[in-house]
Amino acid sequence: MTARFRSAGRKVVSAILLGVGGLLVAGCAAQTETGPLIAPAACAEAGRWLDPATKQVLDAPAVFAGLAEKDVVLLGESHTERDHHLWQSQTIAGLKALRSNLVLGFEMFPRSVQPALDAWSAGEVSREEFLKQSRWSEVWGYNSELYMPMFEQARVNRSRMIALNVDRGLISQVGRDGWDAVAEQEREGLTDPAPASATYRESLARVFLAKTRHGAVTGAGGAASAAGANEGEPDMEKILSSERFENFVQAQIIWDRAMAEGLAAAAKADPSALVVGVMGRGHVEFGYGVPHQLADLGIENVAILIPVDAGEECNNIEPALADAVFTVDPARIESAERPKPRLGVLIEAVEAGVRVLRITENSVAEAANLIVGDIIVTAAGIPVRENRELVEVIQRQAPGTWLPLDVRRGDDVISIIAKFPSLLREAQ
Repeated sequence: MTARFRSAGRKVVSAILLGVGGLLVAGCAAQTETGPLIAPAACAEAGRWLDPATKQVLDAPAVFAGLAEKDVVLLGESHTERDHHLWQSQTIAGLKALRSNLVLGFEMFPRSVQPALDAWSAGEVSREEFLKQSRWSEVWGYNSELYMPMFEQARVNRSRMIALNVDRGLISQVGRDGWDAVAEQEREGLTDPAPASATYRESLARVFLAKTRHGAVTGAGGAASAAGANEGEPDMEKILSSERFENFVQAQIIWDRAMAEGLAAAAKADPSALVVGVMGRGHVEFGYGVPHQLADLGIENVAILIPVDAGEECNNIEPALADAVFTVDPARIESAERPKPRLGVLIEAVEAGVRVLRITENSVAEAANLIVGDIIVTAAGIPVRENRELVEVIQRQAPGTWLPLDVRRGDDVISIIAKFPSLLREAQ
């Protein structure tokens, strides 16, 4: 991961230089009587730009001046954290002030809904129609209000929005059968991805193990058959060499590749544009995912930015996490506006109902013992045949209520009760 923050056509008092170890700050860190402000003091407050390698405070104008010279800027997020999205919106506004030609790419949309994004940016459709045409509840499902400030910015400024993702069915197929098993005409135009680095594979192995333990990774042998998922300490070598893990890695890097190709195409089509990618932080951390694929596509003038909670999380960030981080308040519950209830599943519509493709860790679905492959037939006694029908039932749930589900599991139909907590945490 490399990036070089330079002055954008003017003298910047605080010079920011990036070396292999991270940002080396000269004159831009907040000062104490004894020298630069370093952790833990630097991490104590929200609203600061920091160098993750040194945890020195960075001068915000100098950070933005350097970002304005990039080809691509990647903004990581945790999807349910309100402050992450406010930070993204603020950062986009700051970049817009320095680079009038801004292109915004979003993980949240598959390529198939690009016409909806074009119509929205052009001011041709209402918010409700935009969310409907982009199939928001079906393909993403997180609270749209968290993302609307960014979408509204694009609309007001007539900035181009691009859909970076591919159909979830393609990712699921790769995770099940591997990339080589996908027919050429079903690859949505994607090229072969650059192989994952050894460190990325090790990181993904830990994710794979956690998902396997929670039934969120499936294969021919079912969740219990994952290499190393037996009782006791898992055998990481067996996991790394298993076919199911290899397919899992391929699904992840195809996801990374899809977004990288969208960003790279936009950057190459208009070299005068600054392309900003909005996506989950797991796709950008340490330069493993999308940045790695961008480099393979010839786009290396890239910056990686990630928000982190002020306090302990900030103190413990690893030096190579990103080019710069921004401290935000730790996640909190807003008393005036509760987040919408979430079951915690990725779903797809099938003939018999709505099939569970993935289960979020520590979610209502996990607590209810739903498993990947279950087909939800009814919710609160209401037949569900489309994703939106299930989403609508779930979002009508009040905190502390129970939602009965009829679920087809194999040849049987079983009843499951999903219990929604009385106090919904936004991070769920």
